[in-house]
Amino acid sequence: MARRLSKAVLTIIVIVVVLAAAIFFAVYHFLNRAQPFALGEHCEVKTSAGTLDLEIEQAQVAATIAAVATRRKLPLRALEIAYATAIQESKLLNLPFGDRDSVGVFQQRPSQGWGTVEQLQDPVYATQRFFAALVKIKRYQKLPLHEAAQAVQRSADGSAYAQHEVDAQILSEAFTGRVPKAVHCWYPTAEKPVAYQAAKARKELVRALGTTASSGNQIGAASARRGWLIATWSVAHAQKFGLHQVRFAGARWRAETGHDGWLADAKAPAREVELT
Repeated sequence: MARRLSKAVLTIIVIVVVLAAAIFFAVYHFLNRAQPFALGEHCEVKTSAGTLDLEIEQAQVAATIAAVATRRKLPLRALEIAYATAIQESKLLNLPFGDRDSVGVFQQRPSQGWGTVEQLQDPVYATQRFFAALVKIKRYQKLPLHEAAQAVQRSADGSAYAQHEVDAQILSEAFTGRVPKAVHCWYPTAEKPVAYQAAKARKELVRALGTTASSGNQIGAASARRGWLIATWSVAHAQKFGLHQVRFAGARWRAETGHDGWLADAKAPAREVELT
């Protein structure tokens, strides 16, 4: 009788253990699949100067501004001025509205000759126009940031730009590639996934950065800094163009594990940014 009871108890224990293990693994896999939705969509920018959280659209705008500045071979100070201005004017968003007829990232006004509404809602065009005006300001690099920004914008309160100087420095170091692996983004998988469009992504990058050698799904990087600029731009635009993975210089970012940031990948190419 005791032996039968022992077998029954043992059987029950085994069943409980098996069920507990099954429940544990089911919950574990559910949480793993649910994590991207719980985290939402966002980007993190991190340098020695500090950390910023951005919406994906803000990261895309920031990447575009850095690419245009690099194409024009402008000093870092010019980029800092542009970022501080864009943060103050639009919070780095491509707004379709604003004060009076102001639109776009820099809230430029068609009535003041900046361009048409359609042109000013193109971040590449709007950034080019901002820099074209900035470089005409005498000794702009030596001016306090808010004075240089105000000389271009002529806003109601020019002193407001000064409060964004530290954030502008963080963005400048990260999106120009001066700090490797400084930007990563994450977002849940869409119900209708965006088609993989590496060719379209390259075309959009060229609009901002200028001609860049490419072959297949790889974009040439003449230097580590330029490579990280391209890699950062690609991560910021991955959701838009259906990119699943960006690899460069011994590191990779994947959309499905975007929140984990850049992970080691010994096979990631050193002279090309690879988009898959």
